[in-house]
Amino acid sequence: MTEQILTDFTYLTYDRQMITEALGRGGPLILKNVVLQTANQKNQNGRIYPMPILMREAERYKQFITERRALGELDHPESPVVNLKNVSHNLTELWFNGENLMGNIEVLGTPSGNILKELLKNNIKLGISSRGLGSIKELDDETVEVQEDFSLICFDVVSNPSTEGAFINESVLPGAKCGAWCRVNSLVYDFMSEVTRK
Repeated sequence: MTEQILTDFTYLTYDRQMITEALGRGGPLILKNVVLQTANQKNQNGRIYPMPILMREAERYKQFITERRALGELDHPESPVVNLKNVSHNLTELWFNGENLMGNIEVLGTPSGNILKELLKNNIKLGISSRGLGSIKELDDETVEVQEDFSLICFDVVSNPSTEGAFINESVLPGAKCGAWCRVNSLVYDFMSEVTRK
């Protein structure tokens, strides 16, 4: 099997009010509870990422988060190297919610990060896309499976995701079905915002 660059896209989700408040107080812009990738389901590229492979790579990638070098670019380059001049964000947390690999993303004050902030402020629909190296195995005419040699490189912000639900503006909007954790997180955020205003 030949190793190749694998890119897969999911729409990013965010709370528009959170962006307005973060930018208004001059703090960092953090996109919370973003679906980064989904295991065991065929995405729009026809790829399936087996859960053991995605779990292994997520665990390995946590070292990059700890070292604050879980950087991603605005758009996908055709390279396995993260180009620092195009970096727009840094992944700050990573966890699983069922088969969904979730994360929090800090938008940086770089030129590409500033473009990303403006796109978000203007409610442009964006996605998150994994980039990695590995081989695939054909399961049928329309489906391939990512193999054991897969190595996750990063998550980029793109305009067309392959993972269902990976648009930034769909999962954390008011009324979105995000589960108890998101409801509690939202309540704590609202409470803390109210306390800091007094």
